[in-house]
Amino acid sequence: MRGAVLVAIAAVVGNFVQGWDNATIAGSVLYIKREFNLQTQPTVEGLIVAMSLIGATVITTFSGSVADWLGRRPMLVISSVLYFLGGLVMLWAPNVYVLLLGRLLDGFGVGLAVTLVPLYISETAPTEIRGLLNTLPQFAGSAGMFLSYCMVFGMSLQDSPSWRLMLGILSIPSLAYFALAVFFLPESPRWLVSKGQMQEAKKVLQRLRGREDVTGEMALLVEGLGVGGETSIEEYIIGPDNELNDNQDHEVEKDQIKLYGAQEGLSWIAKPVRGQSTLGLSRHGSLANQNVPLMDPMVTLFGSVHEKLPETGSMRSMLFSNFGSMLSVAEHPGKNENWDEEAQDYGEHHISDASGAESDDNLRSPLLSRQGTNTDKDAVSRGANASFMHGHAGEEVGSMGIGGGWQLAYRKDEKAGGGLKRIYLREEGVPGSQRGSILSLPGADVPVDGECIHAAALVSQSVLRLEDVSGQSSIIEAVDKPSESAVKGPSWRDLLEPGVKHALIVGILIQILQQFSGINGVLYYTPQILEQAGVGVLLSNMGIGSDSSSFLISGVTTLLMLPSIGVAMKLMDVAGRRLLLLSTLPFLLLSLVILVLGNVINLGNTAHAVVSTISVVVYFCCFVMGFGPVPNILCAEIFPTRTRGLCIAICALVFWICDIIVTYSLPVMLSSIGLAGVFGIYAVVCAISWVFVFLKVPETKGMPLEVITEFFAVGAKQVAAKEQ
Repeated sequence: MRGAVLVAIAAVVGNFVQGWDNATIAGSVLYIKREFNLQTQPTVEGLIVAMSLIGATVITTFSGSVADWLGRRPMLVISSVLYFLGGLVMLWAPNVYVLLLGRLLDGFGVGLAVTLVPLYISETAPTEIRGLLNTLPQFAGSAGMFLSYCMVFGMSLQDSPSWRLMLGILSIPSLAYFALAVFFLPESPRWLVSKGQMQEAKKVLQRLRGREDVTGEMALLVEGLGVGGETSIEEYIIGPDNELNDNQDHEVEKDQIKLYGAQEGLSWIAKPVRGQSTLGLSRHGSLANQNVPLMDPMVTLFGSVHEKLPETGSMRSMLFSNFGSMLSVAEHPGKNENWDEEAQDYGEHHISDASGAESDDNLRSPLLSRQGTNTDKDAVSRGANASFMHGHAGEEVGSMGIGGGWQLAYRKDEKAGGGLKRIYLREEGVPGSQRGSILSLPGADVPVDGECIHAAALVSQSVLRLEDVSGQSSIIEAVDKPSESAVKGPSWRDLLEPGVKHALIVGILIQILQQFSGINGVLYYTPQILEQAGVGVLLSNMGIGSDSSSFLISGVTTLLMLPSIGVAMKLMDVAGRRLLLLSTLPFLLLSLVILVLGNVINLGNTAHAVVSTISVVVYFCCFVMGFGPVPNILCAEIFPTRTRGLCIAICALVFWICDIIVTYSLPVMLSSIGLAGVFGIYAVVCAISWVFVFLKVPETKGMPLEVITEFFAVGAKQVAAKEQ
């Protein structure tokens, strides 16, 4: 995963520059006011600060559609150029109007970076560490703010600080951002697939994953091009075919998925379970949340993926954990005499080596297949033999690992005129299904002493055509061809698909709640709180002026955020996005309530300062662990490939509009209802946010992006059925 990590680090330089700019303008505006005599012109002063927000809002309105047309990487390059030009214009600015132009250009760069970097990281990151890498923008932005405050503080100690130099230095990190975007960052493989550039997408994936065989993920990316369509949840028992074949009728045989184990003569078969579900991932979702009033079925479906893990407790044991490296063989069950021992040993060795860089918490051995009796070692190692095969019923199937404990399989759809169905498989941690028996599974009369597992499946229509993968063609050959879906670009009509519409509502609402949860108000109030705590007097005794003190205080406040963001990065893919939100929002609420009480009750200067300081620190640390990074992470995960750029731009536009509203309403609210009233409103919003997250926001950790969108399609269908 080293390649994906380095690419993510390079991409978040744009967020570093954004954080740098935010802190720099907060410091330099004091000196801009003095030079241009703006003390009596608060509107112009506010416009200088707000012009960046205006620019970000304007460019966000079309950034998504342009990114879908032009690509993610070119837009990041444009962002770096706009940062650089804005820095140069502000360095030169002879008057207020030129300064406003520089701020506008800078805002354009900010808007592109904030909108597209999370999207880019989500599309390039492995499933296992996608949350960690998508927390990097938050860390980079805070690091940029801290270093910028340090610079402004150092320059403020001079006799005549230059605000032009403060703002113009922005061009230096912008040059580094430009160089990385042009010479290091690859294009998003999902965008390349959406444009039919399959070979280039494959090369990028090989670079990002550090291995040659990316067949499974390439097939996954092709399948992700579809929007809408019917998706159903099915269940399979997977076990030795000799055991299942002895006890299943011909009707079940037609739906089987044939797999061969790495051991000579050992084969496995997947067959559907009939009757009432016993799985966590069921047609009704999580058993734990089914009876919660107003609970969105979407949340219960996603929750069912995470609440019932295999008994071993390790994600490594997800699918086929007891079976070693699984190989699907394109031959009939009785033809094991053609299994070549040398090729088998080589295949096992190659799979082990190729997956060594993957997370220990996930499946290491992707499912591959071999064509006929071909024992060519290169074919085994490349995965070019990941072909369909004929089972007992003459049905063509194949299977591949796609990360996060999921497998991608295919089967012929007899009901759709010979079409092709794709199946996302995941093992369910049903007691007795590991190294023992499957007890009392409805619809599955299997021996009690067999090594079988119970797997849930998301089944929907494939974007691949049956004729592309029939006969001697292989999966890898099929995904190397541009899909018909790649010709179709994003359209506004796609936003009306139930799954997309549901995801968009979740994304928009969580962005609104984040902005109204009080972060801007607490940032505004922090210097005053720390001043009351006696920090200003202490710094004054050290010979540091009031302006420099405010910069140093702001820098220290930002520094406190960095360790908390580091904790969030560690937990994002372990505890999950939803749990982090549910765990940190109560602390935001408590901090705001204490700040309200501290301004209503007379605690004395010292006690008030201490209590307020602790509350602010707790608020900041908890915000950057949850409500800071998670909304952007979710918005970059929950939309289909074809509409992702458009949808994330809509969410970002809502973010910037709410940011402007909160920023400009704060002074008015302070003068009308006071600080206690403002923080009281923010506390109410935090309480509403917790309820919203609990009822409406699903957990997306450890799931491929394409599987997440499938779940939204299923969940939207259940919501519609529930409302009827």
